[in-house]
Amino acid sequence: MSTEAPVKLTHNEVIKDAIPTLAGTIAATLNDAGADHFSEDDNQFLKFHGSYQQDDRDRRKTGKKYIMMVRSRIPGGVMTAHQWRVFDDLSARYGNNTMRVTTRQTIQFHGILKSNLRAVIKAINESLLSTLAACGDVNRNVLAPPTPAYTRAREQVVQDCRRVALALAPQTGAYHSIWIDGEQVDLEAPENKNFVDPLYGKTYLPRKFKIAFAIPPVNDLDIFTNCLGLIAIVENDRLTGYNLAVGGGMGRSHGNEATYPRLADVIGFFKPEKLVEIAKAVLTIHRDFGDRTDRKHARLKYIVAERGADWTRTEIEKRANVKLEPARPFKFTTTSDLYGWHQAVDGKWFLTLFVETGRVKDAGERRLKTALRQIVEKFPSLEFRLSANQNVILANIAESDKAGINALLAEHGVKTENQATALHAASMACPALPTCGLALAESERMLPGLIDRIEKLCGDLGLGGEEIIIRSTGCPNGCSRPYLAEIAFVGKAPGRYQVWLGGDTAGTRLNRIWKDMIKEEDIETELRPLLARFAKERNSGERFGDWCQRIFLKEQTN
Repeated sequence: MSTEAPVKLTHNEVIKDAIPTLAGTIAATLNDAGADHFSEDDNQFLKFHGSYQQDDRDRRKTGKKYIMMVRSRIPGGVMTAHQWRVFDDLSARYGNNTMRVTTRQTIQFHGILKSNLRAVIKAINESLLSTLAACGDVNRNVLAPPTPAYTRAREQVVQDCRRVALALAPQTGAYHSIWIDGEQVDLEAPENKNFVDPLYGKTYLPRKFKIAFAIPPVNDLDIFTNCLGLIAIVENDRLTGYNLAVGGGMGRSHGNEATYPRLADVIGFFKPEKLVEIAKAVLTIHRDFGDRTDRKHARLKYIVAERGADWTRTEIEKRANVKLEPARPFKFTTTSDLYGWHQAVDGKWFLTLFVETGRVKDAGERRLKTALRQIVEKFPSLEFRLSANQNVILANIAESDKAGINALLAEHGVKTENQATALHAASMACPALPTCGLALAESERMLPGLIDRIEKLCGDLGLGGEEIIIRSTGCPNGCSRPYLAEIAFVGKAPGRYQVWLGGDTAGTRLNRIWKDMIKEEDIETELRPLLARFAKERNSGERFGDWCQRIFLKEQTN
């Protein structure tokens, strides 16, 4: 007789098992005008539906003011002009009149009241997009290369992105019942109580799952930070297959050495026709082997790290009924977006617009949100593409329309060339305060001003115009992928940051902790001697992150 203690599952696992439709009592709470927020269990279910319950932390002294964040699911970040117009309307009518481009090629709305939540999600669905599985313990939004400049094979990659997103979508009917029909699901009905998703099972995944596609030499999606990375191998403008990268992820926790950022392992090559089988195989490995007793240890990256790449390869081959070939050669050279006007391989034009920290808004003389609204009304055939660097790309533009778009942008103070300095253009930040409940420090509201200060410091040291990839997050979860940056600021407490150094421009190397905590007001003082050494000791053309790895971080270790 076994004397082993029973495994204690996390509370999230318990409630998923009890209500496998993920319905909770969401609809009943929506219909209750006297309720100003959802229960904690419903808050967990809401994530699967694409929404987080938050509160305005700037106003906590007068009591919690509950608000909702709504995140859309936009495979590959591709939107029609009509869909952009719908989102613009929703942000103005129900949100805070901004739209935030995320690092996963989606748009988030902030400041939504509970009473308006159904209207927002229903309108998104009516635009033929969705919020289902934008959050939660399922496959999240699937990323694909946004820039159409390099190869015609991109069209096939984007199609494959959509194919995977559809194949891995959860099948619960509760989403339609709640947000379209407005009906509370009968939780006791046998078909609901015993519902089992055909792919995810009754309790879905232990944690979130992320997929991205990339086309070398451009790694503008940070492919190795994903649970499943698909690196397109292109020959003569034709997609021949994908290198398979498995086991990446950014999230960690301060003071918990068992949690860490990790880059995915490249474990083989396969032909495109096996794509869905491969994706399902990797996802179900997470489903079947992930840690359901500790959510901090529940990501796929820990399975791969602990069981090894060889075990992972064998398990994928068995589940997908495929023999992976050796990985094909590839090389990444940049993670940057291609700003300004450029011509695509099909002869059409596209324009990449810099969006500071991803926040599409009108600010002072730069009225980006209004400009984009007027552009979609005048040029309804163009396409929007959201970049994983939080920028907006206008695509499928005819030569004859360029002048009109330029004129509208100029009228609203939006530049198309020299849009931002090198440091601003290479930066990213998560939202953090005041909306994110996990934030320990500022990020989006802090980073632009900090970069201005670092730019002045660089100018003083003869490094003016130098590109350094700088990213910040309000907590260690890593939503802006800070652990790949040349300089990263990770919030530890109000006004205090952990500083990481040494990432590379190709997105293929993790950085390392330099300082465990620095006050924001001391950052220039701390960086000055470091940047001064870099200016004097660097090799010709050497980047800051590469110098840190070659010289400085080795000194710190020794």
